[in-house]
Amino acid sequence: MDLRVLGRTGLSISPVVFGGNVFGWTADEKTSFDLLDKFFDAGFDTIDTADCYSGWVDGNGGGESETIIGKWLKQSGRSRDKAVVITKVGSNMQGSAAEKGLDTARVMEAVEGSLKRLQTDYIDLYLSHWPDPDTPHEETLSAYAKLKEQGKIRAIGCSNFDASQLQASLDAAEKAGLPRYDVLEPEYNLYDRAGFDGQLAELCRRQDIGVITYFSLAAGFLTGKYKSKADAEANKNRGGKVAGYFDDRGTRILAALDEVAAETGAQPASVALAWIAQRPAVTAPIASATSARQLETMIAAGNLKLSRDQMRQLDDASA
Repeated sequence: MDLRVLGRTGLSISPVVFGGNVFGWTADEKTSFDLLDKFFDAGFDTIDTADCYSGWVDGNGGGESETIIGKWLKQSGRSRDKAVVITKVGSNMQGSAAEKGLDTARVMEAVEGSLKRLQTDYIDLYLSHWPDPDTPHEETLSAYAKLKEQGKIRAIGCSNFDASQLQASLDAAEKAGLPRYDVLEPEYNLYDRAGFDGQLAELCRRQDIGVITYFSLAAGFLTGKYKSKADAEANKNRGGKVAGYFDDRGTRILAALDEVAAETGAQPASVALAWIAQRPAVTAPIASATSARQLETMIAAGNLKLSRDQMRQLDDASA
């Protein structure tokens, strides 16, 4: 398994990133520890989370995912420098759309909370979770510059920025002599392609910006777990979102996944992740697991190479 260099950050990350949104939600602490042990034992090393995960769950207040990761880092016996930890700032701690922000005070307060929950002295990659139209890019980037000088963060990036927002941030960084965003985390998968393909992907390639994708399995739609819209709607956690994928295009994508899976002997989920990993502008996909079987699928994706014809088949089905 080859590690991948993440843009200009200098960080080497695993070919699939473990999505920590499930920790404290659909994976309890013990399950999370077991999955992280297996993930790292297989040679993978990168975890993605956010300060707000998983505040949307009844009874949670946000920070549960970081807390679990922090406990695991301390109890696993692994050296801190053997893990690449990605977390984010800018969302409401309950995971809602309200009170998003990237002003100096919020960033400085949030990073201390994340460091405490993660039980670490530094964050490998710190992301702006959402654009903040009320805070100039220069203000946010200046806060990050201070945190980098203090050794509390090592690299910065952004999530959910479109091409114009990312370009504006790059222009602001260059003009003010501030660190720029070297990583983008967009929503991207075989079904949800329009937001990244094209102008945004081209900008990332031109500027050598690393890309790690979330919702890489379309909330489970691309795993083959759901066989119909009604089947998806029965899932209380993500069924509503998955049901929306069951149209003619979604059906074509599933059929192509099944064909390539049969050719490679891999699971559809592994194929879907491998397709993302082999896209020209992408560094690695993020995927979550709540069971050993799901984790094996993720690990298999990190070692799966699709042929040019298989990539074209999936491209055509999802175009």
